[in-house]
Amino acid sequence: MASSSRERIRIALAQINCTVGDLTGNASRIRQSVEQARVAGADLVLAPELALCGYPPEDLLLREGFFHDCRRELERLAVQVRGITAVVGFPELLEGGRYNSAAVIRDGRIVACARKHDLPNYEVFDEKRYFSSWNEPCIVEIKGTRFGLTICEDVWWPEAPAMAKAAGAQVILSINASPYHKRKQATRHKAFREWIRETHLPMVYVNMVGGQDELVFDGASCVLDGSGEVVRQAPFFDSALEIVEFDGARPVAGPISAELPVEAEVYRALVVGTRDYVQKNGFPGALLGLSGGVDSALTLAIACDALGADKLRAVMMPTQYTARMSLDDAKDMARRLDVRYDVIGIRPVFDSFLAALAGEFRGRPADLTEENLQARIRGTILMSLSNKFGSMVLTTGNKSEMAVGYSTLYGDMAGGYAVIKDIAKTLVWRLARYRNTVSDVIPANIITRAPSAELRDNQTDQDSLPAYEVLDAIMEAYMEHNRSPREIVAQGHAVADVRRVVELIRRSEYKRRQSPPVVRITFRCFGKDWRYPITSHYRDTGDLT
Repeated sequence: MASSSRERIRIALAQINCTVGDLTGNASRIRQSVEQARVAGADLVLAPELALCGYPPEDLLLREGFFHDCRRELERLAVQVRGITAVVGFPELLEGGRYNSAAVIRDGRIVACARKHDLPNYEVFDEKRYFSSWNEPCIVEIKGTRFGLTICEDVWWPEAPAMAKAAGAQVILSINASPYHKRKQATRHKAFREWIRETHLPMVYVNMVGGQDELVFDGASCVLDGSGEVVRQAPFFDSALEIVEFDGARPVAGPISAELPVEAEVYRALVVGTRDYVQKNGFPGALLGLSGGVDSALTLAIACDALGADKLRAVMMPTQYTARMSLDDAKDMARRLDVRYDVIGIRPVFDSFLAALAGEFRGRPADLTEENLQARIRGTILMSLSNKFGSMVLTTGNKSEMAVGYSTLYGDMAGGYAVIKDIAKTLVWRLARYRNTVSDVIPANIITRAPSAELRDNQTDQDSLPAYEVLDAIMEAYMEHNRSPREIVAQGHAVADVRRVVELIRRSEYKRRQSPPVVRITFRCFGKDWRYPITSHYRDTGDLT
Protein backbone atom coordinates (compact mmCIF):
# COMPACT_ATOMS: atom_id res chain seq x y z
CA MET A 1 0.00 0.00 0.00
CA ALA A 2 1.22 3.51 -0.80
CA SER A 3 1.71 5.86 2.11
CA SER A 4 -1.01 8.41 2.75
CA SER A 5 1.59 11.09 3.55
CA ARG A 6 1.97 13.97 1.13
CA GLU A 7 5.67 14.67 1.23
CA ARG A 8 7.24 17.06 -1.24
CA ILE A 9 9.04 15.17 -3.98
CA ARG A 10 11.53 16.91 -6.27
CA ILE A 11 12.05 15.38 -9.72
CA ALA A 12 14.81 16.55 -12.08
CA LEU A 13 14.21 16.35 -15.82
CA ALA A 14 17.59 15.95 -17.57
CA GLN A 15 16.87 17.34 -21.04
CA ILE A 16 20.25 16.45 -22.54
CA ASN A 17 21.87 16.20 -25.97
CA CYS A 18 23.17 12.68 -26.61
CA THR A 19 25.20 11.29 -29.51
CA VAL A 20 24.66 7.79 -30.89
CA GLY A 21 27.51 5.50 -29.92
CA ASP A 22 29.27 7.97 -27.61
CA LEU A 23 28.77 5.75 -24.58
CA THR A 24 31.41 7.43 -22.42
CA GLY A 25 30.37 10.95 -23.39
CA ASN A 26 26.67 10.23 -22.87
CA ALA A 27 27.38 8.62 -19.50
CA SER A 28 29.34 11.72 -18.51
CA ARG A 29 26.42 13.99 -19.44
CA ILE A 30 24.05 11.81 -17.43
CA ARG A 31 26.45 11.75 -14.48
CA GLN A 32 26.74 15.55 -14.51
CA SER A 33 22.94 15.87 -14.57
CA VAL A 34 22.59 13.40 -11.68
CA GLU A 35 25.10 15.29 -9.56
CA GLN A 36 23.54 18.66 -10.40
CA ALA A 37 20.12 17.28 -9.49
CA ARG A 38 21.42 15.81 -6.22
CA VAL A 39 22.98 19.13 -5.21
CA ALA A 40 19.68 20.85 -6.03
CA GLY A 41 17.91 18.55 -3.58
CA ALA A 42 16.11 16.35 -6.10
CA ASP A 43 14.88 12.92 -5.03
CA LEU A 44 14.69 11.52 -8.57
CA VAL A 45 16.36 12.38 -11.88
CA LEU A 46 15.10 11.21 -15.27
CA ALA A 47 17.37 10.88 -18.33
CA PRO A 48 15.84 10.37 -21.80
CA GLU A 49 15.08 7.17 -23.69
CA LEU A 50 18.27 5.27 -24.69
CA ALA A 51 20.24 8.22 -23.32
CA LEU A 52 23.24 5.98 -22.64
CA CYS A 53 23.73 5.01 -26.28
CA GLY A 54 21.87 7.83 -28.08
CA TYR A 55 18.78 7.53 -30.25
CA PRO A 56 18.26 5.98 -32.74
CA PRO A 57 21.18 3.51 -32.70
CA GLU A 58 19.65 1.68 -35.70
CA ASP A 59 21.61 -1.43 -36.78
CA LEU A 60 24.14 -1.03 -33.99
CA LEU A 61 21.40 -2.89 -32.14
CA LEU A 62 22.06 -5.95 -34.30
CA ARG A 63 25.55 -6.23 -32.79
CA GLU A 64 25.60 -8.17 -29.51
CA GLY A 65 28.82 -6.47 -28.46
CA PHE A 66 27.02 -3.12 -28.51
CA PHE A 67 24.64 -4.32 -25.80
CA HIS A 68 27.51 -5.63 -23.66
CA ASP A 69 29.43 -2.35 -23.98
CA CYS A 70 26.31 -0.40 -22.99
CA ARG A 71 25.81 -2.63 -19.96
CA ARG A 72 29.38 -2.13 -18.79
CA GLU A 73 29.04 1.64 -19.12
CA LEU A 74 25.73 1.55 -17.26
CA GLU A 75 27.25 -0.40 -14.38
CA ARG A 76 30.17 2.05 -14.15
CA LEU A 77 27.65 4.89 -14.05
CA ALA A 78 25.51 3.17 -11.41
CA VAL A 79 28.37 2.95 -8.91
CA GLN A 80 28.53 6.76 -8.87
CA VAL A 81 24.81 7.38 -8.29
CA ARG A 82 24.28 7.92 -4.56
CA GLY A 83 21.95 10.09 -2.51
CA ILE A 84 19.39 10.19 -5.32
CA THR A 85 17.41 7.80 -7.54
CA ALA A 86 18.20 7.97 -11.28
CA VAL A 87 16.35 6.57 -14.29
CA VAL A 88 18.56 6.00 -17.35
CA GLY A 89 17.49 4.73 -20.76
CA PHE A 90 19.67 1.98 -22.26
CA PRO A 91 19.48 -1.02 -24.65
CA GLU A 92 19.25 -4.29 -22.74
CA LEU A 93 20.05 -7.87 -23.71
CA LEU A 94 18.03 -10.20 -21.48
CA GLU A 95 17.76 -13.96 -21.91
CA GLY A 96 18.23 -13.70 -25.65
CA GLY A 97 15.73 -10.85 -26.04
CA ARG A 98 16.59 -7.25 -26.89
CA TYR A 99 14.73 -4.52 -25.03
CA ASN A 100 14.45 -0.75 -25.02
CA SER A 101 14.87 -0.37 -21.26
CA ALA A 102 15.14 2.10 -18.41
CA ALA A 103 17.38 1.30 -15.44
CA VAL A 104 16.36 2.50 -11.97
CA ILE A 105 19.58 3.24 -10.09
CA ARG A 106 19.84 3.84 -6.36
CA ASP A 107 22.66 3.57 -3.79
CA GLY A 108 25.22 2.60 -6.40
CA ARG A 109 23.32 -0.26 -8.02
CA ILE A 110 20.57 -1.05 -10.51
CA VAL A 111 17.50 -1.88 -8.44
CA ALA A 112 14.90 -2.31 -11.22
CA CYS A 113 14.33 -2.07 -14.97
CA ALA A 114 11.36 -0.93 -16.99
CA ARG A 115 11.08 -2.24 -20.53
CA LYS A 116 9.18 -0.67 -23.41
CA HIS A 117 5.73 -2.09 -24.10
CA ASP A 118 4.68 -0.28 -27.31
CA LEU A 119 7.23 -0.40 -30.15
CA PRO A 120 6.64 2.23 -32.87
CA ASN A 121 6.93 1.07 -36.45
CA TYR A 122 5.83 4.08 -38.53
CA GLU A 123 7.28 7.36 -39.86
CA VAL A 124 11.01 7.24 -38.94
CA PHE A 125 10.59 4.43 -36.41
CA ASP A 126 11.26 0.73 -36.94
CA GLU A 127 11.72 -0.52 -33.38
CA LYS A 128 10.12 -3.88 -34.11
CA ARG A 129 13.20 -4.61 -36.19
CA TYR A 130 15.34 -4.37 -33.07
CA PHE A 131 13.36 -4.86 -29.86
CA SER A 132 10.89 -7.19 -28.19
CA SER A 133 7.86 -5.86 -26.32
CA TRP A 134 7.53 -6.19 -22.52
CA ASN A 135 4.16 -6.62 -20.83
CA GLU A 136 4.80 -5.98 -17.13
CA PRO A 137 4.66 -2.55 -15.45
CA CYS A 138 7.53 -1.12 -13.42
CA ILE A 139 6.63 0.81 -10.25
CA VAL A 140 9.13 3.03 -8.44
CA GLU A 141 8.30 4.32 -4.96
CA ILE A 142 9.69 7.68 -3.84
CA LYS A 143 8.76 9.03 -0.38
CA GLY A 144 5.59 6.97 -0.31
CA THR A 145 4.34 7.93 -3.80
CA ARG A 146 4.24 5.23 -6.45
CA PHE A 147 5.45 6.15 -9.94
CA GLY A 148 4.78 4.02 -13.03
CA LEU A 149 7.82 4.10 -15.35
CA THR A 150 7.12 4.10 -19.10
CA ILE A 151 9.19 4.67 -22.23
CA CYS A 152 8.17 7.05 -25.04
CA GLU A 153 5.59 5.26 -27.25
CA ASP A 154 4.03 3.76 -24.12
CA VAL A 155 2.33 7.10 -23.38
CA TRP A 156 0.94 7.51 -26.92
CA TRP A 157 -1.49 4.65 -26.26
CA PRO A 158 -3.67 3.79 -23.23
CA GLU A 159 -2.55 0.25 -22.44
CA ALA A 160 0.77 0.86 -20.65
CA PRO A 161 -0.54 3.69 -18.41
CA ALA A 162 -3.59 1.54 -17.56
CA MET A 163 -1.32 -1.39 -16.60
CA ALA A 164 0.75 0.91 -14.44
CA LYS A 165 -2.35 2.25 -12.69
CA ALA A 166 -3.61 -1.30 -12.08
CA ALA A 167 -0.24 -2.03 -10.43
CA GLY A 168 -0.73 0.91 -8.07
CA ALA A 169 0.91 3.82 -9.91
CA GLN A 170 -0.20 7.29 -8.79
CA VAL A 171 1.95 9.18 -11.32
CA ILE A 172 3.26 8.19 -14.77
CA LEU A 173 6.92 8.86 -15.57
CA SER A 174 7.86 8.86 -19.26
CA ILE A 175 11.39 8.98 -20.67
CA ASN A 176 11.53 9.89 -24.35
CA ALA A 177 13.53 10.36 -27.51
CA SER A 178 10.65 11.93 -29.41
CA PRO A 179 11.81 13.58 -32.65
CA TYR A 180 10.50 16.92 -33.80
CA HIS A 181 8.27 17.85 -36.66
CA LYS A 182 6.19 20.99 -37.06
CA ARG A 183 3.78 21.49 -34.14
CA LYS A 184 4.75 18.12 -32.61
CA GLN A 185 4.22 19.26 -29.02
CA ALA A 186 0.50 19.87 -29.56
CA THR A 187 0.21 16.38 -31.06
CA ARG A 188 1.95 14.89 -28.03
CA HIS A 189 -0.31 16.67 -25.55
CA LYS A 190 -3.40 15.53 -27.42
CA ALA A 191 -2.26 11.89 -27.26
CA PHE A 192 -1.40 12.11 -23.57
CA ARG A 193 -4.78 13.60 -22.67
CA GLU A 194 -6.57 10.62 -24.22
CA TRP A 195 -5.37 8.23 -21.51
CA ILE A 196 -5.17 10.87 -18.76
CA ARG A 197 -8.95 11.32 -19.15
CA GLU A 198 -9.37 7.61 -18.41
CA THR A 199 -6.78 7.17 -15.64
CA HIS A 200 -6.75 10.65 -14.06
CA LEU A 201 -3.04 10.14 -13.45
CA PRO A 202 -0.61 13.04 -13.78
CA MET A 203 2.47 12.47 -15.92
CA VAL A 204 6.08 13.62 -16.07
CA TYR A 205 7.61 13.63 -19.58
CA VAL A 206 11.32 14.15 -20.26
CA ASN A 207 12.60 14.43 -23.82
CA MET A 208 15.98 14.44 -25.50
CA VAL A 209 17.30 17.55 -27.23
CA GLY A 210 19.69 18.05 -30.17
CA GLY A 211 20.32 16.70 -33.65
CA GLN A 212 21.09 13.13 -34.73
CA ASP A 213 21.50 12.66 -38.50
CA GLU A 214 18.15 13.73 -40.00
CA LEU A 215 16.31 13.87 -36.68
CA VAL A 216 16.04 16.82 -34.31
CA PHE A 217 14.85 16.39 -30.72
CA ASP A 218 13.11 19.48 -29.42
CA GLY A 219 13.14 18.90 -25.66
CA ALA A 220 10.08 20.70 -24.25
CA SER A 221 9.93 18.27 -21.32
CA CYS A 222 6.70 18.79 -19.42
CA VAL A 223 4.36 17.85 -16.60
CA LEU A 224 0.60 17.34 -17.03
CA ASP A 225 -1.76 17.12 -14.09
CA GLY A 226 -4.53 14.55 -13.61
CA SER A 227 -6.93 16.60 -15.73
CA GLY A 228 -4.50 16.82 -18.66
CA GLU A 229 -3.45 20.45 -18.13
CA VAL A 230 0.20 21.38 -18.73
CA VAL A 231 1.55 22.72 -15.44
CA ARG A 232 5.29 22.81 -16.28
CA GLN A 233 7.19 22.94 -19.56
CA ALA A 234 10.92 23.17 -20.23
CA PRO A 235 12.45 25.23 -23.06
CA PHE A 236 12.29 24.07 -26.67
CA PHE A 237 15.56 22.98 -28.37
CA ASP A 238 17.86 23.83 -25.43
CA SER A 239 19.58 21.54 -22.95
CA ALA A 240 18.17 22.03 -19.46
CA LEU A 241 17.82 20.49 -16.03
CA GLU A 242 14.31 21.29 -14.81
CA ILE A 243 13.40 20.62 -11.17
CA VAL A 244 9.68 19.93 -10.78
CA GLU A 245 7.87 19.37 -7.51
CA PHE A 246 5.09 17.03 -6.44
CA ASP A 247 3.00 17.31 -3.31
CA GLY A 248 2.58 13.58 -2.89
CA ALA A 249 1.00 12.57 -6.23
CA ARG A 250 -0.08 16.11 -7.13
CA PRO A 251 2.20 18.18 -9.37
CA VAL A 252 3.02 21.72 -8.28
CA ALA A 253 2.60 24.26 -11.08
CA GLY A 254 5.64 26.21 -12.27
CA PRO A 255 7.08 28.02 -15.30
CA ILE A 256 5.71 27.02 -18.72
CA SER A 257 7.94 27.65 -21.72
CA ALA A 258 5.65 29.03 -24.44
CA GLU A 259 5.43 27.40 -27.85
CA LEU A 260 7.13 29.35 -30.60
CA PRO A 261 5.50 30.73 -33.76
CA VAL A 262 5.81 28.07 -36.45
CA GLU A 263 8.50 29.93 -38.45
CA ALA A 264 10.61 30.46 -35.32
CA GLU A 265 10.11 26.83 -34.30
CA VAL A 266 11.16 25.47 -37.69
CA TYR A 267 14.11 27.84 -37.92
CA ARG A 268 15.39 26.75 -34.50
CA ALA A 269 15.11 23.11 -35.55
CA LEU A 270 17.12 23.78 -38.71
CA VAL A 271 19.83 25.53 -36.72
CA VAL A 272 20.08 22.72 -34.15
CA GLY A 273 20.09 19.98 -36.80
CA THR A 274 22.79 21.70 -38.86
CA ARG A 275 24.98 22.53 -35.85
CA ASP A 276 24.93 19.02 -34.42
CA TYR A 277 25.42 17.25 -37.74
CA VAL A 278 28.50 19.29 -38.61
CA GLN A 279 29.99 19.32 -35.12
CA LYS A 280 29.19 15.73 -34.08
CA ASN A 281 30.81 14.49 -37.29
CA GLY A 282 33.98 16.42 -36.53
CA PHE A 283 33.99 18.97 -39.35
CA PRO A 284 35.77 22.27 -38.60
CA GLY A 285 33.16 24.27 -40.51
CA ALA A 286 31.07 24.40 -43.65
CA LEU A 287 30.93 25.98 -47.07
CA LEU A 288 28.23 26.46 -49.67
CA GLY A 289 27.57 27.96 -53.05
CA LEU A 290 25.90 31.36 -52.66
CA SER A 291 23.97 32.12 -55.82
CA GLY A 292 22.05 35.27 -54.97
CA GLY A 293 18.84 33.22 -54.71
CA VAL A 294 16.65 32.74 -51.66
CA ASP A 295 17.46 29.05 -51.07
CA SER A 296 21.20 29.55 -50.68
CA ALA A 297 20.59 32.77 -48.74
CA LEU A 298 18.39 31.00 -46.19
CA THR A 299 20.87 28.13 -45.94
CA LEU A 300 23.71 30.56 -45.28
CA ALA A 301 21.73 32.34 -42.55
CA ILE A 302 20.90 29.03 -40.84
CA ALA A 303 24.50 27.81 -41.07
CA CYS A 304 25.82 31.09 -39.70
CA ASP A 305 23.45 30.93 -36.72
CA ALA A 306 24.38 27.28 -36.21
CA LEU A 307 28.16 27.41 -36.54
CA GLY A 308 29.27 31.04 -36.37
CA ALA A 309 30.49 33.26 -39.20
CA ASP A 310 34.12 32.27 -38.63
CA LYS A 311 33.30 28.63 -39.46
CA LEU A 312 31.69 29.41 -42.82
CA ARG A 313 32.70 30.15 -46.37
CA ALA A 314 30.39 31.29 -49.17
CA VAL A 315 31.44 30.87 -52.78
CA MET A 316 29.81 32.63 -55.73
CA MET A 317 30.50 30.84 -59.04
CA PRO A 318 29.13 33.02 -61.86
CA THR A 319 28.79 32.35 -65.58
CA GLN A 320 27.62 34.58 -68.40
CA TYR A 321 24.05 33.85 -67.29
CA THR A 322 24.51 35.21 -63.76
CA ALA A 323 22.68 38.52 -63.29
CA ARG A 324 24.49 41.54 -61.87
CA MET A 325 21.80 41.61 -59.17
CA SER A 326 22.77 38.09 -58.07
CA LEU A 327 26.42 39.05 -57.69
CA ASP A 328 25.59 42.23 -55.77
CA ASP A 329 23.04 40.59 -53.47
CA ALA A 330 25.26 37.62 -52.65
CA LYS A 331 28.17 39.91 -51.79
CA ASP A 332 25.89 42.13 -49.71
CA MET A 333 24.55 39.21 -47.70
CA ALA A 334 28.01 37.81 -47.00
CA ARG A 335 29.05 41.28 -45.80
CA ARG A 336 26.01 41.54 -43.49
CA LEU A 337 26.85 38.19 -41.90
CA ASP A 338 30.62 38.84 -41.93
CA VAL A 339 31.17 35.50 -43.69
CA ARG A 340 34.16 34.82 -45.93
CA TYR A 341 33.05 35.37 -49.51
CA ASP A 342 34.92 34.32 -52.65
CA VAL A 343 34.09 34.62 -56.33
CA ILE A 344 35.32 31.81 -58.58
CA GLY A 345 34.10 32.35 -62.13
CA ILE A 346 33.32 29.10 -63.93
CA ARG A 347 32.89 30.42 -67.47
CA PRO A 348 36.44 29.43 -68.56
CA VAL A 349 35.90 25.90 -67.24
CA PHE A 350 32.45 25.75 -68.85
CA ASP A 351 33.86 26.91 -72.17
CA SER A 352 36.62 24.29 -71.95
CA PHE A 353 34.07 21.53 -71.41
CA LEU A 354 31.97 22.77 -74.33
CA ALA A 355 35.06 22.85 -76.56
CA ALA A 356 36.04 19.32 -75.52
CA LEU A 357 32.51 18.07 -76.27
CA ALA A 358 31.93 20.14 -79.42
CA GLY A 359 32.54 17.21 -81.73
CA GLU A 360 30.15 14.94 -79.85
CA PHE A 361 27.46 17.63 -79.59
CA ARG A 362 27.74 18.87 -83.19
CA GLY A 363 24.32 19.39 -84.77
CA ARG A 364 22.45 19.14 -81.48
CA PRO A 365 20.82 22.18 -79.85
CA ALA A 366 21.71 23.32 -76.36
CA ASP A 367 19.45 21.77 -73.71
CA LEU A 368 19.54 20.50 -70.13
CA THR A 369 22.95 19.00 -70.82
CA GLU A 370 24.64 22.40 -70.81
CA GLU A 371 22.61 23.54 -67.78
CA ASN A 372 23.57 20.45 -65.79
CA LEU A 373 27.20 20.85 -66.82
CA GLN A 374 27.34 24.24 -65.10
CA ALA A 375 25.87 22.77 -61.91
CA ARG A 376 28.37 19.91 -61.98
CA ILE A 377 31.30 22.27 -62.41
CA ARG A 378 30.11 24.16 -59.35
CA GLY A 379 29.71 20.94 -57.41
CA THR A 380 33.25 19.88 -58.32
CA ILE A 381 34.67 23.20 -57.14
CA LEU A 382 32.84 23.04 -53.82
CA MET A 383 33.86 19.45 -53.19
CA SER A 384 37.47 20.30 -54.07
CA LEU A 385 37.46 23.11 -51.52
CA SER A 386 35.94 20.69 -49.01
CA ASN A 387 38.67 18.12 -49.64
CA LYS A 388 41.44 20.70 -49.40
CA PHE A 389 40.26 22.55 -46.28
CA GLY A 390 38.13 19.93 -44.50
CA SER A 391 34.85 21.87 -44.33
CA MET A 392 31.55 20.16 -45.11
CA VAL A 393 29.60 21.24 -48.19
CA LEU A 394 26.00 22.19 -47.39
CA THR A 395 23.56 21.77 -50.26
CA THR A 396 20.86 24.38 -50.77
CA GLY A 397 17.99 22.62 -52.58
CA ASN A 398 14.49 22.79 -51.09
CA LYS A 399 11.78 20.15 -50.78
CA SER A 400 9.80 21.38 -53.78
CA GLU A 401 12.83 20.98 -56.03
CA MET A 402 13.72 17.61 -54.50
CA ALA A 403 10.16 16.38 -55.09
CA VAL A 404 10.14 17.09 -58.82
CA GLY A 405 13.82 16.52 -59.57
CA TYR A 406 14.61 20.18 -60.20
CA SER A 407 18.20 19.52 -59.20
CA THR A 408 21.37 18.06 -60.71
CA LEU A 409 23.04 14.86 -59.62
CA TYR A 410 26.73 15.44 -58.82
CA GLY A 411 26.03 19.18 -59.16
CA ASP A 412 23.93 21.23 -56.75
CA MET A 413 23.06 17.94 -54.98
CA ALA A 414 26.74 17.29 -54.15
CA GLY A 415 27.49 17.79 -50.47
CA GLY A 416 27.36 16.39 -46.97
CA TYR A 417 24.10 17.78 -45.56
CA ALA A 418 20.91 19.09 -47.14
CA VAL A 419 19.82 21.82 -44.73
CA ILE A 420 16.48 22.78 -46.33
CA LYS A 421 15.61 19.59 -48.21
CA ASP A 422 12.44 19.25 -46.10
CA ILE A 423 11.40 22.91 -46.55
CA ALA A 424 8.88 23.64 -49.30
CA LYS A 425 9.65 26.69 -51.42
CA THR A 426 6.75 28.69 -50.03
CA LEU A 427 8.06 28.03 -46.51
CA VAL A 428 11.56 29.05 -47.63
CA TRP A 429 10.24 32.54 -48.33
CA ARG A 430 8.42 32.65 -44.99
CA LEU A 431 11.54 31.59 -43.13
CA ALA A 432 13.66 34.17 -44.95
CA ARG A 433 11.23 36.91 -43.91
CA TYR A 434 11.17 35.57 -40.36
CA ARG A 435 14.99 35.60 -40.14
CA ASN A 436 15.01 39.24 -41.19
CA THR A 437 12.76 40.10 -38.23
CA VAL A 438 15.57 38.87 -35.95
CA SER A 439 18.21 40.89 -37.82
CA ASP A 440 18.22 42.15 -41.38
CA VAL A 441 20.64 39.75 -43.06
CA ILE A 442 18.92 38.71 -46.32
CA PRO A 443 18.73 41.51 -48.92
CA ALA A 444 15.15 42.28 -49.95
CA ASN A 445 15.89 41.61 -53.64
CA ILE A 446 16.73 37.99 -52.84
CA ILE A 447 13.30 37.43 -51.28
CA THR A 448 11.18 39.33 -53.79
CA ARG A 449 12.74 38.50 -57.16
CA ALA A 450 11.42 35.67 -59.36
CA PRO A 451 13.36 32.47 -58.61
CA SER A 452 15.79 31.31 -61.29
CA ALA A 453 18.56 28.74 -61.61
CA GLU A 454 20.33 31.17 -64.00
CA LEU A 455 21.55 28.40 -66.25
CA ARG A 456 20.39 30.04 -69.47
CA ASP A 457 19.27 33.50 -70.63
CA ASN A 458 16.12 34.93 -69.02
CA GLN A 459 15.35 31.70 -67.17
CA THR A 460 12.81 31.44 -64.35
CA ASP A 461 11.68 28.36 -62.41
CA GLN A 462 8.13 28.78 -63.66
CA ASP A 463 9.26 28.21 -67.24
CA SER A 464 9.07 24.49 -66.47
CA LEU A 465 7.16 24.24 -63.17
CA PRO A 466 3.76 25.38 -61.90
CA ALA A 467 3.72 28.34 -59.53
CA TYR A 468 5.26 27.22 -56.23
CA GLU A 469 2.02 27.82 -54.33
CA VAL A 470 0.40 25.25 -56.64
CA LEU A 471 3.35 22.85 -56.72
CA ASP A 472 3.70 22.84 -52.94
CA ALA A 473 0.01 22.18 -52.35
CA ILE A 474 0.03 19.24 -54.79
CA MET A 475 3.29 17.89 -53.34
CA GLU A 476 1.94 18.05 -49.79
CA ALA A 477 -1.31 16.33 -50.71
CA TYR A 478 0.38 13.54 -52.69
CA MET A 479 3.59 13.02 -50.75
CA GLU A 480 2.69 13.88 -47.14
CA HIS A 481 -1.00 12.91 -47.05
CA ASN A 482 -1.05 10.07 -49.63
CA ARG A 483 -3.87 11.64 -51.65
CA SER A 484 -4.48 10.16 -55.10
CA PRO A 485 -4.24 12.38 -58.19
CA ARG A 486 -8.03 12.30 -58.55
CA GLU A 487 -8.48 13.42 -54.95
CA ILE A 488 -6.03 16.27 -55.50
CA VAL A 489 -7.92 17.43 -58.58
CA ALA A 490 -11.11 17.30 -56.52
CA GLN A 491 -9.46 19.79 -54.14
CA GLY A 492 -9.51 22.29 -57.00
CA HIS A 493 -6.19 21.82 -58.79
CA ALA A 494 -5.87 21.72 -62.56
CA VAL A 495 -5.60 18.25 -64.09
CA ALA A 496 -2.50 19.22 -66.09
CA ASP A 497 -0.69 20.53 -62.99
CA VAL A 498 -1.51 17.46 -60.91
CA ARG A 499 -0.53 15.05 -63.66
CA ARG A 500 2.80 16.83 -64.24
CA VAL A 501 3.80 17.20 -60.56
CA VAL A 502 2.87 13.63 -59.63
CA GLU A 503 4.74 12.20 -62.59
CA LEU A 504 7.82 14.27 -61.76
CA ILE A 505 7.71 13.04 -58.15
CA ARG A 506 7.55 9.44 -59.34
CA ARG A 507 10.37 9.85 -61.85
CA SER A 508 12.74 11.61 -59.44
CA GLU A 509 13.14 8.87 -56.85
CA TYR A 510 16.54 7.83 -58.22
CA LYS A 511 17.84 11.33 -57.58
CA ARG A 512 16.51 11.53 -54.04
CA ARG A 513 18.19 8.22 -53.16
CA GLN A 514 21.52 9.88 -53.94
CA SER A 515 20.91 13.12 -52.07
CA PRO A 516 22.52 14.00 -48.72
CA PRO A 517 20.74 13.56 -45.37
CA VAL A 518 18.30 16.24 -44.32
CA VAL A 519 17.01 18.12 -41.28
CA ARG A 520 13.57 16.54 -40.80
CA ILE A 521 10.90 19.22 -40.27
CA THR A 522 7.65 17.67 -41.50
CA PHE A 523 6.01 14.44 -40.38
CA ARG A 524 6.90 13.01 -43.81
CA CYS A 525 10.27 13.87 -45.19
CA PHE A 526 12.28 12.64 -48.18
CA GLY A 527 14.40 10.48 -45.88
CA LYS A 528 13.53 7.51 -43.66
CA ASP A 529 9.84 8.49 -43.90
CA TRP A 530 9.74 7.94 -47.67
CA ARG A 531 10.58 4.47 -48.97
CA TYR A 532 9.36 4.12 -52.53
CA PRO A 533 10.97 1.88 -55.16
CA ILE A 534 13.04 3.50 -57.87
CA THR A 535 11.84 0.96 -60.43
CA SER A 536 8.04 0.76 -60.35
CA HIS A 537 5.30 0.52 -62.95
CA TYR A 538 2.47 0.76 -60.41
CA ARG A 539 -0.27 3.32 -60.92
CA ASP A 540 -3.08 3.40 -58.38
CA THR A 541 -6.79 3.45 -59.13
CA GLY A 542 -6.92 7.14 -58.29
CA ASP A 543 -4.59 8.06 -61.17
CA LEU A 544 -5.72 10.40 -63.91
CA THR A 545 -6.35 8.89 -67.32
